[in-house]
Amino acid sequence: MSRPSSRLVATTRTHLSFPQYTRQPIRSFSQTCLRPADPIRPASLLDKLPRSPQTSQSTGPPKRGSEGSMDALRRILVARDTIGRARNQPASVDRMLNDENQEDYGPAHEPFHFHIYAHKHNAHITVTKPNRNAIINMSAGNIGFRKSKRGTYDAAYQLTAYVIDKLHQGNWHKKIGAMEVVLRGFGPGREAATKVLLGSEGRMLRDKIVKVSDATRLKFGGTRSPKPRRLG
Repeated sequence: MSRPSSRLVATTRTHLSFPQYTRQPIRSFSQTCLRPADPIRPASLLDKLPRSPQTSQSTGPPKRGSEGSMDALRRILVARDTIGRARNQPASVDRMLNDENQEDYGPAHEPFHFHIYAHKHNAHITVTKPNRNAIINMSAGNIGFRKSKRGTYDAAYQLTAYVIDKLHQGNWHKKIGAMEVVLRGFGPGREAATKVLLGSEGRMLRDKIVKVSDATRLKFGGTRSPKPRRLG
């Protein structure tokens, strides 16, 4: 019985091996503080583009052919800008800036609006963009008329001329492609504003008018009217 047990003990014994520790040399302080090497930056798309010999910097003088082509291109641009100014058109550089800074005025099929609200006490003029945002909004009181003088024909005439002059100062006559005149009320300013648009003051906007409409509010029944004024 002792022999099989000794065999079992012999089979269960395993050889245990312990690591042997080796003494490493101590590095100096300068070697321990060395900065690791920077990782290699991957090549960008610009590095992969083929470079033509023309883009490389040349130490010699420029060729005559390149100068001639640039001079010819410059002369063409100058001539085009001169013709554009003669036709009252913006130059090429101004056109590029206007395209970049162009504001969204709203739907392309919607015109600008010139609202004229004239009643017996005052006259109001409002110019709006196609998206209904106001460009200018003024009344006869804003230009110096007071009390009963605000409802006169002369006040409305000067007000309309002043508003049109402000539009010219802001170069809106170049931005407005189509304009609708909206009349409201039957005061003296209605006829005065119409005279200004048809006169010399409105010559820059007269060709832009595509529609004239009336927005006077009408009562169907409604509330009771005030009693008539009795003099004497």
